[in-house]
Amino acid sequence: MLEKSEPAERVAVPAALAAHYSAVRAHSLTLTAPLSDEDCAVQSMPDASPAKWHLAHTTWFFETFLLEPFEPHFSPFHAAYRMLFNSYYNGVGDQYSRPHRGLLTRPTRAQVLTYRANVDARLAVLFTQPQPEDFRTLLELGLNHEQQHQELILTDILHTLSQNPLNPAYDDHFPAPPAAGPLEWISFEGGITQIGHAGESFAFDNETPRHRQYLEPFAIASTLVTNRDLQNFIEAGGYEDPALWLSEGWNFIRAHNIRHPLNWRLVDGAWHEFSLRGLHKLDQAGPVLHLSFYEASAYALWAGARLPTEAEWEHAARTRPNLPQLFDTAWQWTSSAYAPYPGFQPATGAIGEYNGKFMVNQYVLRGSSLATPPGHSRLTYRNFFPAGTRWQFTGLRLAR
Repeated sequence: MLEKSEPAERVAVPAALAAHYSAVRAHSLTLTAPLSDEDCAVQSMPDASPAKWHLAHTTWFFETFLLEPFEPHFSPFHAAYRMLFNSYYNGVGDQYSRPHRGLLTRPTRAQVLTYRANVDARLAVLFTQPQPEDFRTLLELGLNHEQQHQELILTDILHTLSQNPLNPAYDDHFPAPPAAGPLEWISFEGGITQIGHAGESFAFDNETPRHRQYLEPFAIASTLVTNRDLQNFIEAGGYEDPALWLSEGWNFIRAHNIRHPLNWRLVDGAWHEFSLRGLHKLDQAGPVLHLSFYEASAYALWAGARLPTEAEWEHAARTRPNLPQLFDTAWQWTSSAYAPYPGFQPATGAIGEYNGKFMVNQYVLRGSSLATPPGHSRLTYRNFFPAGTRWQFTGLRLAR
């Protein structure tokens, strides 16, 4: 078991935070409401997880990191869940194999919902009692963790539904990403800027510490690259020209027979896209989505530009907050490797495994996507994925 928290000064849990907990937890159920039990149980690839698993794992997080240390006379809801729904926390114990999560037909969806209700009720009791400051810190982390999984619920079910020849929609009325206006180049002077999170509001540990960064003069595109832009790249032979591709990227697209963005399909000679709204004609003015880092890099070179660094992106977004499509459209690849900021220190204990141990062989993405839940975006947010990732809502903004 995790250690009980040391005696510390206790304060009341803010009513607004308790209400936020209820709202976040309810939103996960809203997202899965359109899904059948079969939808919730399937796993379409090792990188994705069943929606049922997301519902259970986020509950596991609260049970493991809040109930176990802070609830008097704690007893687990089900002892086996500690291993079944542990994602990657080695400090907590063993985990069930990630590629095999779709084999967990039991517990059922109904049993997972009972698990959620049990943990929610027990936390509601703790909310009425003064708690140490660590309780509030872990509660805020758990809520942001669940919001991350809310986005994964949508990206993972999209990948699942895209494998079905019936082209089923998750939601016929799911909002389409906003179209881009005319592209303009916004110039920025070089010099020293401040990068990273500062202040008392929540941020993940990988967003800290705030530090100085020197920038050469640069320019950044006012909008994201569009589907029309990417179609022009295809028609110009971009996927067939090795001179545009990183060596690893060229090997990747040849090995996987990639000739267009994920979820694009030719139907009667016209490009269509499969989205959460089902199969529909490609919106030429919409932002291109589901690009790997390799594709983003190749397109940028073909367009006579490059990917921005994450420092350039954050500086541009901070000084020009009205730039279109910064948030809630597509996660935007940067050329920056996912690495610790100067002075970064992971938290002690199992919770320190949240971000720090993944700082290798991945690239940073900035902004947020159309699947990011409301209130979860911020300027300093550092998303990260391996270079071949395509099932997320990933796009690009050019720099030069």
